[in-house]
Amino acid sequence: MAFTAPEESYKPTVIFFGLTNLLATFQAIINDILRDLVDTNSIANFIEIAIDLEGHDDIVKEVIKRMVENDLYI
Repeated sequence: MAFTAPEESYKPTVIFFGLTNLLATFQAIINDILRDLVDTNSIANFIEIAIDLEGHDDIVKEVIKRMVENDLYI
């Protein structure tokens, strides 16, 4: 995991406290929040969320509503 600054890139020599298994934990949270939408094939999620074009506006509103309800932000 590297991060960039205007002058160059930096790579930490230790894992920051609290970031162990961050992506796996995030994916598990998203899976729980959106499980019924994934089961109906309305969306697919793997770190990013892909939404089916049919009923797009309603699905986007539902996803955003669920994110806000769970204190997550897009």
